[in-house]
Amino acid sequence: MSDLKTRLIERALAEGFAKARITTPDAIPQAAARLDAFVAAGLHGQMGWMAERMEWRGNPAALWPAARSVIMLAESYAPETDPRAVLAARSHGAVSVYAQGKDYHDLVKKRLKRLGRWLIEAAPGTEIKVFVDTAPVMEKPLAEAAGLGWQGKHTNLLARDLGNWFFLGAIFTTAELPPDAPEVSHCGSCTACLDACPTRAFPAPYRIDARRCISYLTIEHKGPVDPELRPALGNRIYGCDDCLAACPWNKFAVAARDIGYAARVGAPPLVELAALDDAAFRARFAGSPIKRIGRDRMLRNVLYAIGNSGDPELTAAARPHLTDPDPAVAEAAAWALARLGAQPGPAGAQ
Repeated sequence: MSDLKTRLIERALAEGFAKARITTPDAIPQAAARLDAFVAAGLHGQMGWMAERMEWRGNPAALWPAARSVIMLAESYAPETDPRAVLAARSHGAVSVYAQGKDYHDLVKKRLKRLGRWLIEAAPGTEIKVFVDTAPVMEKPLAEAAGLGWQGKHTNLLARDLGNWFFLGAIFTTAELPPDAPEVSHCGSCTACLDACPTRAFPAPYRIDARRCISYLTIEHKGPVDPELRPALGNRIYGCDDCLAACPWNKFAVAARDIGYAARVGAPPLVELAALDDAAFRARFAGSPIKRIGRDRMLRNVLYAIGNSGDPELTAAARPHLTDPDPAVAEAAAWALARLGAQPGPAGAQ
C-alpha cells in the first residue's frame, strides 16, 4: 500500500491540490467532547446544523463504517494582495477572499472526484466518498490528525508550508493507506490573529465564539445583528479575513492554481448593491457562494456598511429600504440613516 500512497500523493498534486496527507477515521477521539462543549455553551449561535447528527460529526468512523482511510487535501486560494486594504474604501463593500471567485464547493469537489476515480482505477475494488464542507465531517481536526496542518489560535487550519489560505477536501476510502503523523501547533506565543479580530470573537486562544465573529454575523446569522457589534463590521458585507490575513505563516502561502479563484467580485460600490432587487442579486452573484445568503441578508449587511461609511451621500441609497418587507432590512436602513445623521422619512427627505 505504501507504493499506492506515494502514487496517490503525486496524483493529488498533479490534479492541482497543494498538499495531501492520510489519516484514519478513528484518529480524532477528542473531537466529540469538544464539539459537545462548544454546542452546549451556545457558541455556535444559529448554526443549528452543528448540533445535528453530532454522532457522525464527532466520530468520522460512524459516518461510513466501511472506511479505512481518510485522505485530507488542501487547495490554495491565496490572494495576491492584503485583503484588508479594502477596509479603507468605506463606500465599497469588503468581500472575503474565499468568495471572490467561483464557489469553492464546486471546484474542490470536481478535483476530489477526479482523484477518487484515479484511486478506484489504481486499486480495483476500492470504494470512496468525497466531502467538501457540506456533510457532518470535521475536516479541520481530521486534517490536523493527518499532518496537513494544525488548528491555529483562530481555530482555522494553517501549515508551515501553506499559511492559512486554503480549502479542505476529504476522501473517505475503503483502501488501507499508511497514515501520516499528526501535526502539532507552531503558533508559539504569537497572538496576531486574536489581536486582529474587530469584535473580539476569541474568548481564549483556540476557541471562538461564533456569535461575535463577523464571518458568522454576515453569512450565517439571520435577523438583526446586535447593535453593539455593528460599528465593528465596518464595510464588511460578506465574511471577514482579518484573523487569517494577520497570520505570520502566510509568508509561506502558495499561489492559487485554479483560475476559478481569481477575484471577480472585487469591492463593489455600496450604492450599486443597495439598488439590487432579488433577481438582480441572483444574476450578479450567480456561481458565487455569496448567492446562498440571499438578497435580504446581503442588503442588511450593505445597509450596516452604509451606516458605517460616514458618507452622507449614501443616505439616498438607504432611505428607500425603510419600508422593505424584511424587518431586519427596514431596521438596518433606519439604523444607517441615524448613523449618518439623516432623519428617517420618504425618499428625497433630508
